[in-house]
Amino acid sequence: MHAMEKSEFLPSCSADTIKRAAQSLINGNLVAFPTETVYGLGADALNSSAVARIYDVKGRPHDHPLIVHVQDLNAIDEWVKEIPEYAIQLARDFWPGPMTLILNRSKIAGDFITGGQDTVGIRIPDHPIALALLNSFHEMGGNGVAAPSANRFGHVSPTSAQAVSQEIADHMRDSDMILDGGACKVGVESTIIDCSRNLPVILRPGAISVEMIEESIQMKIKVNWRLSNVRVSGMLEKHYSPISKVFLDQTPLAGQGFLALSNIETPPGVVRLGTPINTEEFAQMLYQSLRRADELKLESLVVQQPKGEGLAIAIRDRLSKAVNGR
Repeated sequence: MHAMEKSEFLPSCSADTIKRAAQSLINGNLVAFPTETVYGLGADALNSSAVARIYDVKGRPHDHPLIVHVQDLNAIDEWVKEIPEYAIQLARDFWPGPMTLILNRSKIAGDFITGGQDTVGIRIPDHPIALALLNSFHEMGGNGVAAPSANRFGHVSPTSAQAVSQEIADHMRDSDMILDGGACKVGVESTIIDCSRNLPVILRPGAISVEMIEESIQMKIKVNWRLSNVRVSGMLEKHYSPISKVFLDQTPLAGQGFLALSNIETPPGVVRLGTPINTEEFAQMLYQSLRRADELKLESLVVQQPKGEGLAIAIRDRLSKAVNGR
């Protein structure tokens, strides 16, 4: 354990550390914590001044809603009303896991969480440290942790505690904390599904794929976010962007960075940023590779996108936004 310039960085997450972090949330501070997707920047979801600090630390527009993270299915009832049967089925099949459901909000979901909308995003993350933190927070009287990704707005999401520190430590206070849970297992943000209507619509692709959802609920679903009037994270056309300029599906030139599956060779003079062996590893390496390009001060990088369905769709979605820059 060692102190940082601003917030406290905690590489060993003992039960004692988790309790301290939960108490810090109760006290109105911010805690960055690992999930299976990316690292989140958490605050007590009922504390408007604590949540306002999330927006300040991230430099995030205040009309951008936040996702509320809860510890179990029983906690959802307090945050939402009118849960469709298909949403209950999705929750049973995929939580804890990399899926966010957009549902009609109850009265406790304030405008400062929902961006003034009548819906709220809910998720149960699948990470032992995240779940331990949420359970400890609940035992202390807390009710839900609002947490977007722990990075500056529009930048590349962090998949390690070190990336969190590089991104936002200078904007955090001494009383805030960063919990280190190692590298994230999935590496891209959760699938977001609008469940506020009769038929579900995918608003952001992720590791929970269209095929998995359709098999779960035995319904055909839509993947066009334009069919929904709900605002959620990741819908802007510029997002997830390094400083380096990103190009897709072309041959890299000497001096450029390169991310591609391991069976694709590196041309001479090109800086290889990652050699994932499959789509899952590609997702895990995606954001750290984009960050590596910035660390190496590369002007540009080329990504050969993975083809196919499932997680490959989520990877291509993030890259389509990274191409547009910050």
